[in-house]
Amino acid sequence: MAAAPPSSPPTFPGCLAVLQRVLPAYRVPFFDALASACQGGLSLAAGRPRSVESISTAERLEVACFVPARNLHFGSPGSPAYLCLQGGLLSWLEAWQPDALIVEANPRYLSTPRLVRWMHARRLPVLGWGLGTGSAATASGWLAQRRRSFLRSFDGMLAYSRTGADQYIAQGFSPDSIFVALNAVAPRPTTAPPSRSPAFGERPTILFVGRLQVRKRIDTLLRACAALPQALQPRLWIVGDGPARPELQTLAGSIYPQAEFTGDQRGADLQPYFASADLFVLPGTGGLAVQEAMAYALPVVVAEGDGTQDDLVRPQNGWRVPPGDVPGLTAVLQQAFSDPARLRSMGAESYRLAVEEVNIEAMVSVFVRALNQVTAGLLQAA
Repeated sequence: MAAAPPSSPPTFPGCLAVLQRVLPAYRVPFFDALASACQGGLSLAAGRPRSVESISTAERLEVACFVPARNLHFGSPGSPAYLCLQGGLLSWLEAWQPDALIVEANPRYLSTPRLVRWMHARRLPVLGWGLGTGSAATASGWLAQRRRSFLRSFDGMLAYSRTGADQYIAQGFSPDSIFVALNAVAPRPTTAPPSRSPAFGERPTILFVGRLQVRKRIDTLLRACAALPQALQPRLWIVGDGPARPELQTLAGSIYPQAEFTGDQRGADLQPYFASADLFVLPGTGGLAVQEAMAYALPVVVAEGDGTQDDLVRPQNGWRVPPGDVPGLTAVLQQAFSDPARLRSMGAESYRLAVEEVNIEAMVSVFVRALNQVTAGLLQAA
C-alpha cells in the first residue's frame, strides 16, 4: 500500500475532472483545495439528490469549475437496488479534455463505465474513490463478478479508510495502486488547543453536535447518561436542530432533565461549546463534527460504522461503540470520567491527529500523489 503523503504536497501538472453523484456542501473546501493543487485546473460535474435524502448541496465552487449533471434516480438511494444515470457527461469531458478523471467507485452509477472507456481510449487514467465494498465483499455469482470487473477498470483507487483499502485488496485490486486518503472535512488547525483544567470542576461536560434525527441515536446518549452513577452524571449539551427534537426533549424531561438543547449553532457561536466541553459523543451515524471536536483537543466517542471512523478514533484518543448499545456507551462514559488525567491526554492526541493526519491538506496531498503516480505508471507502460 502507498506510503504516507509528504508534508509539502506536490502539484498535479495537468487538468483534472471529478464526477460526483451530488456535491455535498461540506466537500466544497476540499475540492477547491484540490483545484488549487492542479496546475491545469479542476472541473467537477454533479447532479441533484432526491429530496428525501436531505443532503445539503452546493452548486458553486470558488476555485474549481462546477458543471451541473442531469441525475435520473431509479429506486430509493438507501436501497441496495438503487441506480443512478447521469446525463451530459461525455459533452463535459469533450469540452474539458482532462488529463485524469476521478469517479466514485460505485457500480450503481450507470454512467461511469462509459466515461472510463472514453478516458482509456485516449490512454488517460481513471481513479476510483470510495468507502470500500462493505457487505458486497462476500457476495458471489454474476453480480460479484460484475463488481470486480468494475473495480478493475480503474487505474488507481482512493480509499476513505484502511478498512476500505483492505476490502478493495480482497476484491483483487493491486495494493500498489491503492491510496488511503483519510476522510477529512476540516482544514489543519492553525491555533493552539483550548487550555483545560486537569480536573472537571463540579462535573464533566459532554457535547453532541449534529442534526437531531433518529439515525443520530441521541436517545442512546440520554439513556447512557441517566444510567451513570449520580456522581459521574455529566452536563450534556445537545447542539443542533431537526425533526426528532420534540421527542428527544420529551425523553430528556423524563429521564435526564439536566440535558440542555441549545438549538442550531454555527461558526463563532459554536466555538465556546467545543472549547468548554470535556468529551465529544456521536452515538449514531454521520460525524462531520468529530474532526472539529478533535481540533479542539477533545477525546471522542463514536458509533461504529462503515470503517471511516477506525482511522479517526483510536484507543489513544477515544472509543468506538456499537450503535444503540446503551450499556456499552454507559461503560465507556464511566471509564472516561473516572480518570480526568487520561481523558486530557486523549484530547491532546485528538489534536495531534487533526494537525498531522486528518485534515483537508493531508487529503489533498494523497490525491495529488495518487494522480502523479498513476499517470507516471501509464506513461511508462505506453
